[in-house]
Amino acid sequence: MIYVILIIVFVIAILSSYSYFEAKNDIVEKTDLLQEQAEKSIIEWMILVDAGLEMYDDTLNARMQTGFEDFLRAYEEAGNDPAQMDLERLKEDLGGTMDLYIIDQDGVIRYSTVEHEIGVDFSGIPDFFAYITLLREGDSFSADRVVRERTSGIVRKYAYMPTPDHRYLLELGLVPELLETRKLGLSYVQTTDNLKTLNQDLLSIRIYDIFGQIVGNKSYMGDDLQRERISSVIEERQGAVYADPANRTETHYLFLDLRDPDYASDLSMVIELTYTTASLDQKLTSLLFSHIMIALLAVLLSGLLVFVGICHVSRPISEVVEDIDRIAQGDLDHRIRHTQGLEFSRLENSINAMVGALKASLGRAQESERALREYNENLEAIITERTAELKASNEEANLYIDIMSHDINNTNTIGLGYLQMIVDRFDGRERDLAERVRNSILRSSQIIQNVSTIRTIHMRNLPLEPVDLDLVIRAEIAGNHNAGIHYEGGPVLVCADTLLSEVFSNLIGNAFKFMGGKGEVTIRVEEGEDEVLVSVEDTGPGIPDDLKEAIFGRFKRGSEKVSGKGLGLYIVRSLVEHYGGMVWVEDRVPGVPGAGAAIRFTLKRPPCQEP
Repeated sequence: MIYVILIIVFVIAILSSYSYFEAKNDIVEKTDLLQEQAEKSIIEWMILVDAGLEMYDDTLNARMQTGFEDFLRAYEEAGNDPAQMDLERLKEDLGGTMDLYIIDQDGVIRYSTVEHEIGVDFSGIPDFFAYITLLREGDSFSADRVVRERTSGIVRKYAYMPTPDHRYLLELGLVPELLETRKLGLSYVQTTDNLKTLNQDLLSIRIYDIFGQIVGNKSYMGDDLQRERISSVIEERQGAVYADPANRTETHYLFLDLRDPDYASDLSMVIELTYTTASLDQKLTSLLFSHIMIALLAVLLSGLLVFVGICHVSRPISEVVEDIDRIAQGDLDHRIRHTQGLEFSRLENSINAMVGALKASLGRAQESERALREYNENLEAIITERTAELKASNEEANLYIDIMSHDINNTNTIGLGYLQMIVDRFDGRERDLAERVRNSILRSSQIIQNVSTIRTIHMRNLPLEPVDLDLVIRAEIAGNHNAGIHYEGGPVLVCADTLLSEVFSNLIGNAFKFMGGKGEVTIRVEEGEDEVLVSVEDTGPGIPDDLKEAIFGRFKRGSEKVSGKGLGLYIVRSLVEHYGGMVWVEDRVPGVPGAGAAIRFTLKRPPCQEP
């Protein structure tokens, strides 16, 4: 019942979550669509207002172009020296509605009828400075749009005319009567106020010019973060969205690109729209609550139905369990009660048949138990007899090995002595034959020595103790008749036993055997913090890559051309692993197997632990 309820809860949770996220996405999409439509309408209205203002601006161009005739005449009469001009009198001659400005080559207003504008430097506005430089270097009249002064906020219509000598750019600033008295009926601020009704979540609309100054509400002072965001939008000329979960608001910055290459001023603007997310949060919270309640109700109803259904189904099972418990307690003659339903009837017959088979199996098990008891009584005697036989066989095998390692070795030693005398007496072919016999006896002695060493490794289990590795290596080199052995190392203690010399004896002998007695062997010892790395390198034919893993196996030989039973490297591996180290083979020259082999192994440093 628990499993079924868990499955139902899981299914209801998935369906409810899917339904919730579908409804949530629908609400969010509708909210986003409403915001998108409102922002699209605001941008379209701003473009329409700008187009209307542009049409009005163009009606003032002829009046201002006429004013430049007197402006240029006065400049020439002053001998092309603006300092000699009476700009105030010239302003009165032009009707008193236009202010005069003279901009030099550096983009600085040097002379003007507007005192606070004198000294304004346009070189800090790269795009505008480049535009007026082109005008100054040209020969034609150019009208600008109606813009707002950055210093005073006064709305003016500007126009430009270069002096004939191109030293200065003359500028006229007209305050349009209709805009000054607000009789034109075209206003960005008034338009945005009327557009607030497009979205009930829209709290405020603010407009900023290309310099980041607010248009309209001069009393509003934004914070540093707001000014930083507006500057970023202006710099990137791209809108942005910022959420404020703490105040449950979301601010959209729209960049309206109104830049026109025909005008010096960039009338692009940033529209700041602040939305409240409270209504959306409330809708989503209500949606989540309703889905949770529906899901809980569905789980409760489903659980009740499952409980009733499973109780009805499980009643016959409970009866069968009671009967099985009685049988489990030892009453094998008890029968399963008859229940309704085909499946339960089959279960009843199966259990009764199983109980019958169990009784028969118990009888057979009792017979087997008696037979096993009798066999166990005889097993101890059999084991004792087999142990005695095994001990006798082991002692006999050790006897043979002792005879081989002692008596045969003694015989070999005597034979080697006589052969050495023969080698010294003969020359030519006879001497060569004697040398071959001598080498065969030496190999026989080495095989016997290897067998004896393997038996010692497996039987004695010598304790590990600190051993001076340097003394072992030097002693092995001194006892070897081959001259081409180089040693690089110094005194260092390792964990080993008295058989450590066998490692170097086998490695050095194996190396010279495969080099045909010619070549060089180098032994290197490198000390580490917890272990010592030993390398035995030769200049022989090397070991192929396909044999590098197998040569340490028992009876594995590296080359068929060199005789031997392959016990030397097996002994090396057995001893190194007994000491707690690892052994492997590499190329003496990496990547060049034929340039010689390098057998490397590690030994632990004291304190030593029992193997």
